[in-house]
Amino acid sequence: MSNDLQVEKDSLATAASNYWSKVKAGDIGSLPAVLGLVALGTIFTLMSEFFFTARNFANLLTQSAPVIVIAMGLVFVLLLGEIDLSAGYASGVCGAVLVLLVSNHGVAWFIALPVSIAVGAILGLLMGTLVSRVGIPSFVVTLSAFLAFQGILLLLAGEGGTIQISNTVILAVENSNLTPTEGWLLWGILGAAYVLMGLNRINTRRRAGLTAELFKLWLIKTVALLVVTGGAVWALNIERGTKGVISTKGMPIVVPIILLILIAGTFVLSSTTFGRHLYAVGGNAEAARRAGINVKRVRTSAFVICSSLAGIAGMLFASRMNSISPSTGGSSTLLYAVGAAVIGGVSLFGGKGKLRDAILGGLVVAVIDNGMGLLGYGAGIQYLVTGAVLLVSASVDAISRRGAMSN
Repeated sequence: MSNDLQVEKDSLATAASNYWSKVKAGDIGSLPAVLGLVALGTIFTLMSEFFFTARNFANLLTQSAPVIVIAMGLVFVLLLGEIDLSAGYASGVCGAVLVLLVSNHGVAWFIALPVSIAVGAILGLLMGTLVSRVGIPSFVVTLSAFLAFQGILLLLAGEGGTIQISNTVILAVENSNLTPTEGWLLWGILGAAYVLMGLNRINTRRRAGLTAELFKLWLIKTVALLVVTGGAVWALNIERGTKGVISTKGMPIVVPIILLILIAGTFVLSSTTFGRHLYAVGGNAEAARRAGINVKRVRTSAFVICSSLAGIAGMLFASRMNSISPSTGGSSTLLYAVGAAVIGGVSLFGGKGKLRDAILGGLVVAVIDNGMGLLGYGAGIQYLVTGAVLLVSASVDAISRRGAMSN
C-alpha cells in the first residue's frame, strides 16, 4: 500500500513538473486570466461590501453575456491570426433585424431569431470572401465593415432613435431566471456528462495504448471544477430580491445559452476536422495549404461563425436593453470583446486558444468594470485599468511565444 501511495505521489509530482515545464516554455493557456480573476475578486471583495453578493454576481453574468458571446466568435478569427473589428456593430445590425421583424412585422421570435443570425452569417461570408479570396487584409476589410455596419444600423434604427421590443421570450433571456431546482438539475446533468466524457477519454486512450492523463490529477481538477460551479449555482439560488416585495433567485437564463455555445464551439474546435484545420492554418497557413487543407474555405468559415455569434449577441443586447439603438454594439463593446479573448489566453498570433478563454477573459473585464464602478471610479480610470490588463496579457502572449520559438 505504501509503495502504491509513493507511486501516486511521484506521478503527481511528475505531472506538476511537466506542467511547470510547459509554462516556462510559453504554454501558459488561461492561467493568467484565472489568477487575475481570483486576485481582482479578492481585492474588490475587501474594498466593497457590495461586490461579493448574490445580486452583484448575477448582475456580472448578465452584464458580461453579450460581450462574452462576441468574444467567443472572435476566438475563431483570432485563431487564424486575423481580426474582426466589425463584430460589435454586426451584433447591432442583427439585433435590429430581430427587433424589427418581431415588433414591426409581427414575425414570431423563433423565426426572426434564425433570420437575424443568418444575416450575421451573410455579413461574415462577405468579409471572409474579401479576406480569403480577394486577399484584402482583415484589418482593412473589417474596419470598412465597422463603418458600413454602423451606417446600416443608423438607417434601420433611425438617427437618435430606438426600436423597442416587448416580446416576453426575448426579454426573458437577460431578465428572468431558472428556478433553483432547474439550476441544480442543469448542474447535475452537465457535471455527470463531463465526468463520463472524461472517464471515457482516459479509458479510450489507455485501451489504444496512448498516453492518457493521470487519473488522480484528472480527478482533482474535476472535483475542483464541480465544487466551483456548484458554489456558483448555490450563490445564484440565494434570494436577491427585495424582501417581502418581489422574489428574485435562480440562475439567469442567459447562462445556459452561453454554456450551450461553449459546448458546441468546443466540440467543433477539438473534435472535428474543421477545428483541426483551423488550428493548422493559424499555426502555419503555408504548411496547411501544402498538406491539402482548403485555407481559403477555413478562413471564410471562421468569419461566418464570428458574425453568426455576433447575431446571437444582438439578441442578448435587445433583451438586456429592451431595445436596439444606433449605438448598440458600438462604443467599447468590440474593444472589450477583443480584450476578453486575449486576456483569457487566445493568442493574437494565431494557432493557440480555446473557447473557454473568452468566458474567463470576459469575466475579468466585467469584474474590472463592475468592481471599479462600485468603488466610485469614473469611466476614465476603468478604461485605463482595462487597457493596462489587456497590454499585460498581450505582452505575456508575445513573450511566451518568443520563449516557445527559442525552445
